Amino acid sequence: MLRRLFLTLVCLFAAGTMATAQDWRQRYPELVFSVTPSENAGGVTDRFEPFLAYLSRELGVRVTLRIANDYAAVIEALRTGQVQFAHFGPAAYARALVVTNGGVEPLVTLANSAGAVGYFSVLYVRAGDPAQSITDLRGRNICLVDPNSASGNNVPRFTMNKLGIDPEQFFGRVVYAGSHENAVMGLIQGTCDGAFNWWNTERESNLLRMAAKNMVKAEDVRIILKSTLIPGSPVAVMSSLPVELRERIRQAFLDAAAKDPAAFQRISDGQATSYVRANAEDYQVMQELLQFVDQMRRRRS
Repeated sequence: MLRRLFLTLVCLFAAGTMATAQDWRQRYPELVFSVTPSENAGGVTDRFEPFLAYLSRELGVRVTLRIANDYAAVIEALRTGQVQFAHFGPAAYARALVVTNGGVEPLVTLANSAGAVGYFSVLYVRAGDPAQSITDLRGRNICLVDPNSASGNNVPRFTMNKLGIDPEQFFGRVVYAGSHENAVMGLIQGTCDGAFNWWNTERESNLLRMAAKNMVKAEDVRIILKSTLIPGSPVAVMSSLPVELRERIRQAFLDAAAKDPAAFQRISDGQATSYVRANAEDYQVMQELLQFVDQMRRRRS
């Protein structure tokens, strides 16, 4: 009798588990993954196409890519359910927490080729420019990226504030370039005299990706300022999604380096080791930075 009861309970549990899995697949026969490009849209599509095929196999439903114009668009699409998971910059994730009233959850982030989780904001100038520090750019033009970019705007502003620099007063002109690639091109073409950008290691940066595509020559620019370590950019979901779906997405990313190394390596041009679990606590510093940025904006309005 006990054995029969035990087997009945096991079957009921298994049936419930299968029903739950089937439920989320019926609700989400297609999942949308959104990113904001640091390069041109074609480059992003080419970079992620094999990985989307991998995710589709792992999750058992079709996964498609949506390339957003900016971080604000990614946040809104996630909030309204137009996309189910998204790749954020850490500052954009902090902004998403505010916009969604804490309803967004980080799943994973990349560990770079050095095994570190995180990256830096750097300030480039042209190689032949006499400037040796940011103070040498007083009265000249500076390129930032996106208002919600960590390495392209928020961390630079936070860093400059610590140096006593108000960008709108210190520089001749502050230019929002839109993407990291555009910021570098603005520097090369003379639109600005300094450009902030993301930088992981000596082997991995937006600049080196552009050089690999023959868009620029890496030796044409040099770094005059580097920030402290920024938490890694997370892949995040709305916490209102079914628990099993959230965990399946997380596990697919965590398994990617082992299960489909070619697709995984293509994302970072072979400069990452794996996806690792991300926790909300990792981004507390970004929430503090966001508070600084918001206070700064209110003072100006």
